[in-house]
Formats: sequence, C-alpha cells, structure tokens
Amino acid sequence: MSPTRAVAVEDLGAWLLKGNADHAGLRERFAVAPRVERWCVQPSYRLELMRAGQPVLFWGSGSRRRDSAYGIWGAGRLTGPPRRDGDGWEVPLDLTIAPPEAWIPRSRIRSLLPDIEVLRQPQGANPSYVTVRQYAVIMSLLG
Repeated sequence: MSPTRAVAVEDLGAWLLKGNADHAGLRERFAVAPRVERWCVQPSYRLELMRAGQPVLFWGSGSRRRDSAYGIWGAGRLTGPPRRDGDGWEVPLDLTIAPPEAWIPRSRIRSLLPDIEVLRQPQGANPSYVTVRQYAVIMSLLG
C-alpha cells in the first residue's frame, strides 16, 4: 500500500523551501546576497513533480521565542528539475529574498492560512508546498 500523497499538481500553488535562520546565519547571508540560485531538498515523490517555471517561496524558520520575523522571506521560480549534488539533492532557482521590512511574519500567515503545511508540519523536510488558494493569498501580501 502506497502512502497518501499530499501534493497534487492540479492544486500546487507553489513549492515552499525552508531555511533555519537560527542555525545558518541566513539573515547575514541574504543581506549581502539576496539572490538564491539553488537550495537543498530531500528525496521524495515531490521531487518528481518539480518542474522549471513553477513558483517557489522561501520560508525563514526558527524558534518562535527568538524572532517574530520568521515566515515568508522571498519568492521566485524553479529554473529546472531537482538534481543530485554529491550525496544530496538540490533544486535550481531564480529566487530573491526581499528586504526584511517586506517579509510576511509567521503570525500573519497563521492568522490568514492556519492550514498551510509548513505550520501544520514545521519539522517536515524540503520541499513543502502551498495550494493555489494559499499562494494567491501570499502573493497578495507580497504585492
């Protein structure tokens, strides 16, 4: 019996890639270089669904006690399918991290989209996803 697949291409609004800002110095990295050209992902059926041109969002994660600015930090597109990178996998991207004042805090996302996967399963591996409806809400917030 195969496991239930949460993601269906028909209702995929965007892929959501996460980075733990508590451990990786992401704020400092993105302040200097806000363009992201690749990101690590974990093998799963989701990699088979990823295609060039699909929208992607970046979620800055971390401890709720440390920083209230965690949430959606940027948006872009996949530029190709996932590929092997040494022992792991990565996806090629054209994604830009917005200035911190434009980030959408986790608290705002939670108030509007309490059912979003990244909040329901915060420890889930990359990639996560948002539905078509959720993506429309997020894009309206990003302007």
